[in-house]
Order: sequence, then C-alpha cells, then structure tokens
Amino acid sequence: MMNDKLHAYIEEIIPERPQLLDKMEQFAREHNVPIMELAGIEAMLQLLRIQRPKTILEVGTAIGYSALRMAFAVPEAKIVTIERDVERYQLAEQYIDEARKKEQILIIKGDALEVEEDVKKHGPYDAIFIDAAKGQYQRFFELYSRYLSSDGVIITDNVLFKGLVCEPDIENKRIRNLVKKIDVFNKWLMSHPEYHTVILPVGDGVAISKKR
Repeated sequence: MMNDKLHAYIEEIIPERPQLLDKMEQFAREHNVPIMELAGIEAMLQLLRIQRPKTILEVGTAIGYSALRMAFAVPEAKIVTIERDVERYQLAEQYIDEARKKEQILIIKGDALEVEEDVKKHGPYDAIFIDAAKGQYQRFFELYSRYLSSDGVIITDNVLFKGLVCEPDIENKRIRNLVKKIDVFNKWLMSHPEYHTVILPVGDGVAISKKR
C-alpha cells in the first residue's frame, strides 16, 4: 500500500465531484457508511471508460455512491445494483432520483445471495463490481460470474483491507477472521483457472479479473 503522504497527494489532485456526490461523500463520512476510496474508484471508473460496458452489476449498493459514479462515467451503461439494508436502499433511491438517473440504475432490494433470479433477468453483464460483505466475496464471485459476458471483467474492492492482509498478528478476533477470509479469497482468485487477475494497491485494494 502507498504511504499516507503519497495517498493524500493523489486524493488532493483528483478533480472536485459534482455537488450531489460531494454531499454523499460527506454523509458517508459522518454516518460511517463504507463507500469506495477516491483513488480506488477513480481507477475503476477509468477502466470502465476504456471498456465501455453496456451492462454493469454491482453487488452492494450502500447509499448509491459508486452506482452514481459509474452512471456518470459511462452514461450509456445500464446498472443493476443490489442492497439488503432497508435504510441504505431508501437513501440510494433518493440520491439516484435526485441525480435523475432512475432510468439508468435499477436497485434490487434483498440479500445478494438470495436474489439471483432477479439479477439474471437483466444479464449478461459486461462488468461486475463486488463491494459488499467481505467474508462472502468468493460466494458472490462464484454466484454471479456465471452471468458475466464472454469479454467481461469483475472488479472487487477492499481486497487489501487497509493493508491488514499482510499483517501476521491481529489482536481483534473478528478482524483477524475477516482478514483470513479475504486472504483466502485473494489466493483463490489469483489462481483461478478461468480468470487472469491483477490486484492494484490503490484505495483499499482493487482486484481486476478478466476471463482467460
């Protein structure tokens, strides 16, 4: 992971976001809502601009921040996003409505492990973005990769988890168990026979997987 000074420098020179997105970032900070780090999301958006996907699946809407960032970056894409938390689902609806992106973004309410039937109706997907419960990453990947188009990519956030994946001693048991699951997922993903994967040390760690 890059040092704090370099990380701060990169974030400082990233252009200002529109007022709505700035408001969402502030809300996320104040209410501890996990949204993708700036450097990480900028890297992902650049990849999407290059790829120009027509359909995107997002596993983990939260308040709709990354869905809106993707919608603005690739306005021709249809985005399907999944959220199980009722309050966050409602906030995402409000923000998406305020951004006038209701026609572009569809939110599916429910647990990502239980709404496969609804999700597959809108596939196949040219890009899949996984940013939900970290302990379930492998299950999300296995479940939804079957709906990835032949030339598609899967992007997974938080795979370096604040650099803790390389820490040998973590006192907090819950964090230690979560880090172990992420480490297992990373190693499984990097050796997956059907995908080429690279992990970028930007934001909180971003994995990009492309079908072989």
